[in-house]
Amino acid sequence: MKFAVLDLETTGHQTDDEIIQVGLVLLDAELNVTETFSSYVKPNVAIPSFITQLTGISEQTVEDAPPLEEVLLGVIPLLNDAVLVAHNVGFDAGFLNQSLDRCGYMPFVGRKLDTIDLLRILYPSLTTYQLGAVSELFGIEHDRHHQADSDAMATAILFGKAVSKLRDLPLLTLQRLAVIFKDQDDLGWFMEQSLMRKETETAVDTDAFAYFRQFALKVGDWTEEMPPRSDDFSGEVIEELDFDTFMEQVRASFRERVLNYEERDAQNQMFKEVYDALNNDRHLLIEAGTGTGKSLGYLIPSLFYGVQQEKKIVVSTHTINLQEQLRERDIPLLQSTMPFPFRAAVFKGRGNYLCLRKFEGKINLQDFVTPTEDRITAAQMIIWLGETENGDQEELHFGNRGADFWDTVSSDADSCLNRACPWFKRCYYHRAKQEANLADVVITNHSMLFTDIRADHRLLPPYEQLIVDEAHHLEEVAGKHLGMQLSYYTLLQPHQRLCKDARSGLLPQLRTRLQHEDHEYSESWVETIDTLIPQFSDIKESWDKLFELLYQMSGNASSNESGENVQAVARLKAESLPDGWKDAETEEANVFAELGRIVKSLDKLLTDVKDRIDDGAIQALVTDMNGSVKDLARVKDDLRFFIKVEERMTVYWIEANPNFRSKSVHLYAVPADVSSQLQQYFFETKKSITLTSATLSVQKSFQYAIEQFGLEAQEQQGRLKTVQLPSPFNYREQALVVIPRNFPSVKGTAGDPQFIGALVQSLAEAAQETQGRMLILFTAYRMLKQVYEPLKEALAHTNIQVLGQGIDSGNRSKLTRRFQQHQASVLLGTSSFWEGVDIPGEALVCLAIVRLPFQPPNHPLVEAKAEMLQQQKQNPFMKLSIPQAVIRFKQGFGRLVRSSQDRGIVLIYDTRVIETYYGKYFLYSLPGPKIEHMHLEQIVPRMREWLDADQKEAEA
Repeated sequence: MKFAVLDLETTGHQTDDEIIQVGLVLLDAELNVTETFSSYVKPNVAIPSFITQLTGISEQTVEDAPPLEEVLLGVIPLLNDAVLVAHNVGFDAGFLNQSLDRCGYMPFVGRKLDTIDLLRILYPSLTTYQLGAVSELFGIEHDRHHQADSDAMATAILFGKAVSKLRDLPLLTLQRLAVIFKDQDDLGWFMEQSLMRKETETAVDTDAFAYFRQFALKVGDWTEEMPPRSDDFSGEVIEELDFDTFMEQVRASFRERVLNYEERDAQNQMFKEVYDALNNDRHLLIEAGTGTGKSLGYLIPSLFYGVQQEKKIVVSTHTINLQEQLRERDIPLLQSTMPFPFRAAVFKGRGNYLCLRKFEGKINLQDFVTPTEDRITAAQMIIWLGETENGDQEELHFGNRGADFWDTVSSDADSCLNRACPWFKRCYYHRAKQEANLADVVITNHSMLFTDIRADHRLLPPYEQLIVDEAHHLEEVAGKHLGMQLSYYTLLQPHQRLCKDARSGLLPQLRTRLQHEDHEYSESWVETIDTLIPQFSDIKESWDKLFELLYQMSGNASSNESGENVQAVARLKAESLPDGWKDAETEEANVFAELGRIVKSLDKLLTDVKDRIDDGAIQALVTDMNGSVKDLARVKDDLRFFIKVEERMTVYWIEANPNFRSKSVHLYAVPADVSSQLQQYFFETKKSITLTSATLSVQKSFQYAIEQFGLEAQEQQGRLKTVQLPSPFNYREQALVVIPRNFPSVKGTAGDPQFIGALVQSLAEAAQETQGRMLILFTAYRMLKQVYEPLKEALAHTNIQVLGQGIDSGNRSKLTRRFQQHQASVLLGTSSFWEGVDIPGEALVCLAIVRLPFQPPNHPLVEAKAEMLQQQKQNPFMKLSIPQAVIRFKQGFGRLVRSSQDRGIVLIYDTRVIETYYGKYFLYSLPGPKIEHMHLEQIVPRMREWLDADQKEAEA
């Protein structure tokens, strides 16, 4: 067996485009390079400038190159009896055969393998499959990206690594892969070949994996977990230690073990404040900007207090990113530096963990909805089982339909067999729960705090001390979880799981199994199922009708005459419901009745089957169905709650998108004010809660946060302390804020042509001055789209690439990585780029804020909060709109300076910051940068002067 690894550079991706370079690397069966071939090709069409920019191949490069016919004559013999390998083989093989045909040669008809498929399967945690990025991750030298010879060699090395890993997999895993890809053409053939090779090996490494029910797993039973400290550990070591002495020990350990460790005054103050709050049963609001070392600032004192007092500390974050940072970076660092052993556990919502029982059933039944994509996802997860200790979906990088697949195999309370499950001792969810019970510190997320409340505190272990990081999101998450959300798919998912049609779904599966059961009730059960199956299409019909009516009421049908893709939002008020609401109530009554009948019939059927049949497979099927039936019951009750629009303090609204019409409809019922619930569940019942974030204050005041969290009573009782830590960065030297005072203001909500024109010109000039390295923050996607093309055009003659969120990719991590890889880049981002994006160093020199980030005043929740403030004789703009926008603005500003070495410029194109009475709230909330306003034409010279000063300082 030999492999021919091919890469082609072409003039484009269309059928009339041509090859301009060929790279080929031949490998033998043992993956050794036996021969290479590369050649430029003289095309019959012009090479577009963007291809030259991408590849470095110009008209001059190929001027003396041989024609395609001649190059192919050199390639054809090398492909004889070879398996063709490429990174996205569909493109290269397709282009090759098109070119062979054009030159009158026979097509390549051999086997083909795609390195992207192999990487997806064998490295399930990879977040990118882009050749340059993967080469970098694997440490492969690959300097000439988009040059065929270099790309082919990088692909060959990647292929070698992937195949070596495949061949090293345990026999059981390879057998599973071979079954999954059976009859799947070349990939199936290759898996079978790899299995046959493995079967000839005699040595089996039984220690590397735990084997159970024909799966190779990384971890064994969770019941073997030990408590954090052994019985012979002397507690006196901690009991007799005072906090100051302990901190001295920790600092000494850091100086010894952490490279370039330096103490920070703000972090030292945070250690003390957090410990005092815990020790004195107080709540703490503490603002700590970038560079403070916030995570260690709360973890170290919390661990000392928790271990000394034998109290469990819960740490909650908003983003998974921060959770993973704590797990991967901060906790291991502390475990190597703290003067006593401790245990930390990450505990997430149940749906984040794999249910091994469901997964086993799906694999054994080959229950794949989308054959190609589901097989790859299943294969990824089989590999992952041999690598994961946590069974957490965050470790997996799924393809397009991976999330749908995950929904069918994730853990959930309603379908859990608990101790009756054969997988119980290996269950990832119960392992995580057990670890949380044993741990000194439990790291969870805001969502889980509220899910635990709704589950009567049965999920998280009991706790009285809580640290909330990214606390500026707590109120918003509380609203989501203490309220209700329904979408078109909320019913569709359990509906299709139970009965997609007469042949697919859990109900038809149960019917088939019961038909083969020799039981006196089998016939009666099958008859019941036969009457139930048509009811599923009836309920789907009623649901579709209802959601079409709700879509009509969302305001989308009438407000979208411009053809713009605008998300429509319609608030519902009991006293002024929209026209047609009676029709919606009638249709909801049908849905309610139909769902009620189905739920009642299924409950009776499943209870009956469960009590009378002992077969394990049927019991598992019944358990899974029970979970979906409970989901249907919840949908029925939630929909009734929404349609009644009865709760006075709840805000009801509909959201929809014209692209997907009724299928895009989301229904919301959210409390207008969650401060009383936050008091009830947290501040009145927990002994100490520390709320921290880089953005909690507005113009040096915590009043907005205190009101948002309902902390007024705690403040009056002396149980609350507020602290704003000084920034560790010298913003006066590190950041220059520039405001063009003669910049046009935006007229109306649509992109004003004068504003857009001036903005594009100024951004293009600034980007050229900084050679890209620029992030532009928008408050609306619509304006981002209006700027994207003209800006790209304005920078076309430069080497600066323009990246747009939702245009080049919707994935924030992918866009950020592309931005960092290609230094001369301008990145346009909206909502998610205002926070949580970390681009330190030279990659980001200029940040542009196009508009002040006010929330739309007509959003139902904002509107309802404003109405409440008006009833209290308060000014909603000053009490709500300004604080919300200032906090968002501070988050956006925080993208620029991420370390003490960073230096850069912030351009603010919204002149309201200098022209209005409220502008000072934004500027005074910034951490002390140099702020200047000037005429538009003075900006670039001032930027140059600022950056030159930086350059001279570096050279000095």
